[in-house]
Amino acid sequence: MRPLAAESGTHRPALPRVLVQARLWLWSNLFGSVGNTVLTLAAVAALAAIVPPVFTWTLSNAVWGAQPAAACAGIDGACWAFLHEKHRLILFGRYPFDEQWRPLAATALLIALLAASAIPQLWRRWLSAAWISGLLAGGALMWGGVFGLAAVPTKLWGGLPLTLMLSVVGIALAFPFALVLALGRRSTLPMFRAAAVAYIELIRGVPLISLLFMASFMLPLFLPGGVTVNELLRAQVAIALFTAAYLAEVIRGGLQGVPRGQYEAAQALGLGYWRAMAFVVLPQALRLVIPAMVNTFIGTFKDTSLVAIVSLTDLLLATRQAIADPLWRPYFLEGYVVIALIYFGFCFSMSRYSVFLERKLRTR
Repeated sequence: MRPLAAESGTHRPALPRVLVQARLWLWSNLFGSVGNTVLTLAAVAALAAIVPPVFTWTLSNAVWGAQPAAACAGIDGACWAFLHEKHRLILFGRYPFDEQWRPLAATALLIALLAASAIPQLWRRWLSAAWISGLLAGGALMWGGVFGLAAVPTKLWGGLPLTLMLSVVGIALAFPFALVLALGRRSTLPMFRAAAVAYIELIRGVPLISLLFMASFMLPLFLPGGVTVNELLRAQVAIALFTAAYLAEVIRGGLQGVPRGQYEAAQALGLGYWRAMAFVVLPQALRLVIPAMVNTFIGTFKDTSLVAIVSLTDLLLATRQAIADPLWRPYFLEGYVVIALIYFGFCFSMSRYSVFLERKLRTR
């Protein structure tokens, strides 16, 4: 005999747990109030108006593959044939065509090192050795002149490898200098504190473009006759010095956020100044300012596009050179869309890794 509730039709089967959670999420985030409902409907209407034209331009009416520029004339869509024709110039700049496997390998090696460094389980001493070996190998690939590789001057480097190198090496050089500046600004010794304050305020008071101009055009005027400094090295040092000033203030904020009791506890344990900083204070300070540090790293990565004004062919300038071809000039938008996605991909990855690291270190 069936239960009475089933016979009377009052029994209703329970909704699956996934549907219940989905309904609760929709109600709490999208339709929980009149304001939320209006904003949700407005967003849906905006997406309905924007997405179909973008889809049509990007995919439906686009020209793909190895097509001449004439094939894109008069179309109502993207000319991705431009990328098929110019992708090497955009990615590698003026690096010799037959040798472009070398910057590709160097870029892949650098990205692999960054990916390995993002995994906490791999934070071991061998990772430092891997970075040193990887940077030396990448430099050998880019420069050449060893192991039978043809020498390629730095003025021919460009595209994505140059952008990554300027940002990664610039941050790596800036970080230890920023630590010294942050500690110097909080020092009780007037000479060190004044020097740190003067440097930070001077560098933060001028734009990066002025430092690049000074390094590229003014510095050679003060060098002895016959002495030259590589233009890429000058730009790299300028980026590192500029980043260090901003990063120092971020780290100083973290040092101020560490409770005074932590300093006193380190002193009570008999730790000297440097050991107390290295093992007690700095780990806590750096953990507190992870979002601000990553924000500085993202800014440095994007600011590398300014080296174009000193004739270094970064990713943005390489795209401009590709667009300069009269046959493909009408399709500049496709080139800028692609490099925008490249910049967004790296910046968004850094942002999401910051969130992961905060949760991993339980700073939230």
